[in-house]
Amino acid sequence: MMAESSLPIALIGMPVLAAVIVLTLGRKLRLCREGAAVGGALVTLYIAVLVAAQVLRGTELWSWGRALHVDGLSSLMVVLVSLVALIIVVYSLRYMRHQVEQGRTTTQRLVVYYGLLMLFLAAMMWVCLTNSMVWMYVAIEGTTLVTALLVCFYWDPRGLEASYKYVLLVVAGVCFALFGTVLLYSAAAQYAPGRPALLLTELGEIIARFPDSAQTVSLLAVAFFVVGFGTKAGLVPFHAWLPDAHAEAPAPISALLSGLVIKVGAYALARTITIFAPHYDAVIVFVAIMASASMLIGIFMAWAQDDLKRLLAFHSVSQIGYVIEGLGFGTYLGVYGGLFHLVNHTLFKALLFLSVGAVMYATGGLRRISQLKGLGRRMPITAACFFIGAIAMGGLPPLNGFWSKLTLFMAGGELRLWWAVAIGVLVSILTLGCMVHAGYKIFWGHPTTEPATNPGLKEVPISIWLSMAVLAILCIVIGVYPQIIHPLLHRATECILAF
Repeated sequence: MMAESSLPIALIGMPVLAAVIVLTLGRKLRLCREGAAVGGALVTLYIAVLVAAQVLRGTELWSWGRALHVDGLSSLMVVLVSLVALIIVVYSLRYMRHQVEQGRTTTQRLVVYYGLLMLFLAAMMWVCLTNSMVWMYVAIEGTTLVTALLVCFYWDPRGLEASYKYVLLVVAGVCFALFGTVLLYSAAAQYAPGRPALLLTELGEIIARFPDSAQTVSLLAVAFFVVGFGTKAGLVPFHAWLPDAHAEAPAPISALLSGLVIKVGAYALARTITIFAPHYDAVIVFVAIMASASMLIGIFMAWAQDDLKRLLAFHSVSQIGYVIEGLGFGTYLGVYGGLFHLVNHTLFKALLFLSVGAVMYATGGLRRISQLKGLGRRMPITAACFFIGAIAMGGLPPLNGFWSKLTLFMAGGELRLWWAVAIGVLVSILTLGCMVHAGYKIFWGHPTTEPATNPGLKEVPISIWLSMAVLAILCIVIGVYPQIIHPLLHRATECILAF
């Protein structure tokens, strides 16, 4: 059942309104800066939950004719994005004030920070809700530009370089997705005349009408989509921007990049390549090879890092491979597992980056493993949150990462892609080893040097550790009771396969 609703418009409009309040009144009133950001994110989450509730009852929502469309996948994404955005805003309240105290930024610059966060949230809502392939491309580029300004927020040389690389590579990369869109549109004019070829809801019908002679066009379009959206997702070999951007951004923005920004590319691939997979076996193998390469290269590079933020960045390169591989399988188990891991990765990777931010907060900005030992005695909550995130990413029960990886391995076995399953299992073991090794050195190692021996070292303020605790609890709850997220995942998977 479909229904016209203003809720999709409100999902985009609310963070835009919050951004306007922050940028116009935030310089004079702290409430209009931090309060508007928290309120905007909170109301957006509330609207997202209302939208998801209607979708779970079997009602898809439309706005502005067919321009905005909310189905199972959209509802899953808007809830996830708004939840994580709210957590990051709350975490930022004390963290960014501390950055002002340390002289890294100014109170006036915080107006720009919270304004950009709200604009980012609005752009993410637009990506998830638009029904047009062209407008999805525009919205994705919008998230890129806003995020680039957040990456170089400190306005230091390294941040500016990372931001420039991010913009250059992602904007150029996503242009290939636009080429794929143009290619499909031109083919649709020949093989499916009269169909609105630029609407995502029509893409499945159009692809089904392509004759065997159009296979080359279809496969070339898939290649363009993988290159374009894979660049945004940080998939190897299009990942060069990711380590620098994650490392040089403020800690909350690093969590935003890994938790949400790279998921934009995964979402766009879910809207496109999953439609081609049932028709072309070559797509399944091609995506599996690309994803497996990303897993292996990402984990090998992670093992070589001493910088904690770069270590987690390369884990993002590795873990996004699981998501893309599942979506590329094109089966129910594959798509379900890919979306499940997308959700889980968002939660535990945001948790890990926020935990590293807490370490940097307490130690005066240190983030090298070789400089950090024995912090667990002074920061038990941060240590517990870090290890929960590490074990979840490693795929051990009873945490959430276990179930999504198990689903993906079953999907690979169903397709007899045993080599892909073997690589996935190997990378999971290496991931667990890498994270436990880093966590042991940071939190359990003997404190022989500063800052671990500093008597003033203590746990971070409540607004920081509470944000991490919420994510840690979600990792545990979904791991112990995965059925809690099944309805949304099932509806999202069904809507993808229906095309």
